[in-house]
Amino acid sequence: MSKIVVLGAGISGHVAATHLRRKLSKEHEVVVVSPNSNYQWIPSNIWVGIGRMKSKKILFPLAPLYKKKGITYKQAKAITFHPEGDVKTTQPFVLIEYNTGKKKGGQEKVTYDYLINATGPKLNFEATQGLQPGTNKTYSVCTYTHANHAWKGLENLIKEMKEGKKAKILIGTGHAKATCQGAAFEYILNVEQELRRHKVRDKAQITWISNEYKLGDFGMDGMLMSYGSMTMKSSEMVEMIFEDRGIKWILGAGVNKIEEGIAHYENLEGEIKNETFDFAMLIPSFSGHGFKAFDKNNNDITEKLFKGFMIVDANYTQKPYEEWSVQDWPETYQNPNYKNIFAPGIAFAPPHSISKPRQNKNGTEIYPSPPRTGMPSGITAKLVADNIIDSIKKGRESLHHKGSMGNMGAACIASSGYGMTQGSGISITTYPIVPDYHKYPNTQGRKLGKTFGEIGLAGHWLKLALHYAFIYKAKMKPFWWLIPE
Repeated sequence: MSKIVVLGAGISGHVAATHLRRKLSKEHEVVVVSPNSNYQWIPSNIWVGIGRMKSKKILFPLAPLYKKKGITYKQAKAITFHPEGDVKTTQPFVLIEYNTGKKKGGQEKVTYDYLINATGPKLNFEATQGLQPGTNKTYSVCTYTHANHAWKGLENLIKEMKEGKKAKILIGTGHAKATCQGAAFEYILNVEQELRRHKVRDKAQITWISNEYKLGDFGMDGMLMSYGSMTMKSSEMVEMIFEDRGIKWILGAGVNKIEEGIAHYENLEGEIKNETFDFAMLIPSFSGHGFKAFDKNNNDITEKLFKGFMIVDANYTQKPYEEWSVQDWPETYQNPNYKNIFAPGIAFAPPHSISKPRQNKNGTEIYPSPPRTGMPSGITAKLVADNIIDSIKKGRESLHHKGSMGNMGAACIASSGYGMTQGSGISITTYPIVPDYHKYPNTQGRKLGKTFGEIGLAGHWLKLALHYAFIYKAKMKPFWWLIPE
């Protein structure tokens, strides 16, 4: 019998756990450890954040589902990693701490044969002074509770605008090296559309603020894409969208401090500037959770497992940006020092930035960190699960399933508006996620035809369809596994 422990029940953790349970016989134990009581479909937080969807539509409790499907669930958080066990046992374990119920504050050693670290990122609001959600007129849509709070703030502002108030709205990134520009991009389009719906668009100045060097960078160094019969840069597409909607933009901005209605930032020219606002939604930086690891003699071996995020089968050699390549990116998400530990999705440490690192004259680095959310999280989680399943069934290590972000595509649909007849979807598909300049030297490292953009109602319908499809899949309804990651 094998015991597989999954840390985290977000997209990566839940995908891994569900596939493990479906494909392994009941003699094998699947354990999920998560501090969260609910599963949430994060992409739909955008609609919650504009008041068009109730948060109950994007979440469900984990405990009843896991009990029904035969998955052991512990509502707790990981504290320390012990991949060699300790002086009392040679069995590897994770020390967890319960955060709810009668066991709250209690700790437990959870042993494992295989460990999947799917803890995702820490939302590092503290890295930017004053950026805590709900303070200083700033908000977030990173969780459903944040999104609920953001809608309350926006709703109050809309009421004031209906009474004649002129407002400034600021949306984008809240740190010099934040990622997840796609979520902020979708939110700014939805906010703009919502103001139109409430007939107060003329009362608002909407501004995009980002650490991107160019519009449409999205942490992927931008894209050259097919757009209808044309070839277009992603920067041109986003500029066209913003100009059409009257959205201003500030680029190369490293936000470092928030005061009441004021965002302070440095730009790539080294200037110290600020932007005032009445409402802001700024994505924080992502960081690892600061986990510690110890060997069997209680010596600190954190550097064997973590480099901020978890170390996997990537090439972490320090070298100039121009020398990095797709071959540096991981394929199996296995820790090289402890072969029974894996880290898919956002939990793995990327080997380098995808967007070109930039530094201003003050020494401040301002550029997006690599994105690993959405499709890559689900795909990498499934392949990790499949490799563990094969290894258990064969009785030996099997890493047949591979998937590098250097040969993996991803689709992002930014929907503006809500409903079957209202709204527009901006669809951007890229292949590969990490550009391969050797394979596609004339098209900025990506394959045209597989890298394309579209705008229209059809994309909006697809976004709605995906919401219901992935909630269905996450609830493990009949034939859920037929829906791809």
